[in-house]
Amino acid sequence: MKFFLLILPLLQSIWSFHFSIVEAISDPPLSSISAPLSSPPIGATSPISSSMAAFSPAIQEGSEENQKDSHKKTFIALTVASAALGVTILILLSLWIHKKCSQKSHKSNAQSSDAEKALTLGPLLAKFNTMKVIGRKGSVSCIDYKVLETATNNFQESNILGEGGFGCVYKARLDDNSHVAVKKIDGRGQDAEREFENEVDLLTKIQHPNIISLLGYSSHEESKFLVYELMQNGSLETELHGPSHGSSLTWHIRMKIALDAARGLEYLHEHCNPPVIHRDLKSSNILLDSNFNAKLSDFGLAVIDGPQNKNNLKLSGTLGYLAPEYLLDGKLTDKSDVYAFGVVLLELLLGRKPVEKLAPAQCQSIVTWAMPQLTDRSKLPGIVDPVVRDTMDLKHLYQVAAVAVLCVQPEPSYRPLITDVLHSLIPLVPVELGGMLKVTQQAPPINTTAPSAGG
Repeated sequence: MKFFLLILPLLQSIWSFHFSIVEAISDPPLSSISAPLSSPPIGATSPISSSMAAFSPAIQEGSEENQKDSHKKTFIALTVASAALGVTILILLSLWIHKKCSQKSHKSNAQSSDAEKALTLGPLLAKFNTMKVIGRKGSVSCIDYKVLETATNNFQESNILGEGGFGCVYKARLDDNSHVAVKKIDGRGQDAEREFENEVDLLTKIQHPNIISLLGYSSHEESKFLVYELMQNGSLETELHGPSHGSSLTWHIRMKIALDAARGLEYLHEHCNPPVIHRDLKSSNILLDSNFNAKLSDFGLAVIDGPQNKNNLKLSGTLGYLAPEYLLDGKLTDKSDVYAFGVVLLELLLGRKPVEKLAPAQCQSIVTWAMPQLTDRSKLPGIVDPVVRDTMDLKHLYQVAAVAVLCVQPEPSYRPLITDVLHSLIPLVPVELGGMLKVTQQAPPINTTAPSAGG
């Protein structure tokens, strides 16, 4: 019906044009037949006058022929107009059908995209659906505690993967020998309960390749449990500052991790409705799978962006990652996450912890220590993590340092949006790792007179 309402004005204009043609052909102007021929001046002969004089005896006969021609032209005009009208209707109809098909195709593509995101977790989700599920919250299952107890071998100490503020994370083996991670929250206070509820509420609504997937949750006596996909390489903090000291993290892998983290943050800031502020972004909350794909985790402190949700907000987070305006004045925005991301980028770049002890009662932040040297191109190569020093194109090093400097600016308005950070990192990551850099040959390091790390 909408289609015919749209083409009705066009049909009216076509028919009006058609009838004007018909009238013009069937009723020629009278003046062209009945007007008397003007006599030429005496003594002057005009070629045009001579021609008209030659044809004057046949005027009446010609008028009859003109009338026949007029009917013939009318018929032709009607035929042409009808054909044009038919073609126009067909074109409009095909455009309308094409639009409808495009809409259906777009919808199906969106659905298939969502399906692809969940494809890798399909077997695990199906496995949980066959277990003792005692409830559901969105797409996440509430699992019987006994299932988790068995899967972790009664939460045996040898299965501990890591430890957080409220408890430990355990490796759990399911009946089909697949593995997941179980976070046990032992806190009895309101904070632990609030963070548990907050994380379940958020992660049941969020699906993104660079955000950890919550598979299930459980509760038993005073303890709460969260079940995640297992990330085989643990946290970025362990990889950088643990026993291996970042030896597995090449320059390109580090840039890939930064890019993945930026993509996860951009999803929270730009694509969630309403936007989400993570509020506790740090290297220990960036988890790595077997291929070093990075995913943001631990959403217990996350906040839905909005004035009503940030009033009287308790100061929470980790020292070294807290933005100055949030630490000093309690002002929390998406730029607070950008500051924390800048600290993580410095960790990847320099291989140092966000806060280091200089003396028993004295600490120094990585931002304070690095800032004067990050903006000095002669000093910058000398403070880079020795594991990756001299393995990158210096132009890329300068660009990453510039991004980090902008992210950790004291004034929030000077910091970029995470989208801008993301677009700055994409050209520095090889195509096969999710970026746009085409790596052909390792660029030789440029000769510099930079001092050594200890100089």
